[in-house]
Amino acid sequence: MEFGLFVQGYLGKRAETDPLAEHKALMEETEYAIQADKSGFKYVWASEHHFLEEYSHLSANDVFLGYLAHATERIHLGSGIFNPLAQVNHPVKVAEKVAMLDHLSEGRFEFGSGRGAGSHEILGFLPGITDMNYTKEIWEETIAEFPKMWLQEEYVGFQGKHWQLPPRKVLPKPYGKSHPAMWYAAGSPPSYAMAARKGLGVLGFSVQKVSDMEWVLEQYKSNIAKAEPVGDFVNDNVMVTTTAVCAPTHEEAVRIAANGGLHYLPSLVFRYHDTFPRPEGFPAWPETLPEYNEEIIELLIAEELLICGDPDEVLAQCKRWEQAGADQLSFGLPVGISREDTLQSIRLIGEHVIPKIDTDPVHRTTRFRQAA
Repeated sequence: MEFGLFVQGYLGKRAETDPLAEHKALMEETEYAIQADKSGFKYVWASEHHFLEEYSHLSANDVFLGYLAHATERIHLGSGIFNPLAQVNHPVKVAEKVAMLDHLSEGRFEFGSGRGAGSHEILGFLPGITDMNYTKEIWEETIAEFPKMWLQEEYVGFQGKHWQLPPRKVLPKPYGKSHPAMWYAAGSPPSYAMAARKGLGVLGFSVQKVSDMEWVLEQYKSNIAKAEPVGDFVNDNVMVTTTAVCAPTHEEAVRIAANGGLHYLPSLVFRYHDTFPRPEGFPAWPETLPEYNEEIIELLIAEELLICGDPDEVLAQCKRWEQAGADQLSFGLPVGISREDTLQSIRLIGEHVIPKIDTDPVHRTTRFRQAA
């Protein structure tokens, strides 16, 4: 199992007390990615969201990742996601950005795509549309065109329902062999199966705990074996995200987590991701979950909803994800936890956890791309 970091320009309530909170959050997250590179993490994923106050201010992730291409050496840089709906980002512009980032990172770019977070975000670009399923057909008609734009010397062009392009040379072409690995941000069981049939890796932002891996693997791995890839190769990969806090002692890790405002992020998730079914008893916005105390943090650890503890405990918790079948575990570290504590978690995981689980020096996606 490989390891990644997920950043999204999360502010939470910081802006209420700090007028520079937005700037600090973005700059801190570049620092986290640079430290993750030094600490042996293989991936960093940067979101693309629009209009989602407090939850995600990382809208221009191509700019963010372009900076990281120069500031890092080994870590792969992933769009988590680029939104390829023509009304949000024209597909040709997306193809050009992917190839440019592939060059600037010298083959370290990962192309994750998806349809956006929910109605507040996506319908802002689709005036007059009220059905979120409308975005599915736009994505479906678009995704298979990217490898053609990258690999055909002159792209044959496209005449679809939602966008058109006459024959053109789409430049630059990707760096080196083939093209970057392709991923899809999946939520429901059918979307895992659909991504697998297309040969796409899955960014599993909806996987909450280890026991969720059973249905994920059932939907994904049974279909990836018979994939008809839209790209040059099958990216057999399931990435899942969780929150991690690692400290020298269990007590310190629990204290950090309890003081980290972790209750606020899930409240924002259900504020904006209105296509997700809200759990029974979960408060409707603007009500939020109550603040977590140390007792709740211990319960979340026991229920495998949070990675938290000293390095040995975090190692054991990560091994549970590996045993369950996750190909990549990515940590959404920068929630409400301080910069110093976040960097400490990255360093400790890099020193004590990653070397004991991920022993392959080559990225899984690099092997797929080289074999294309």
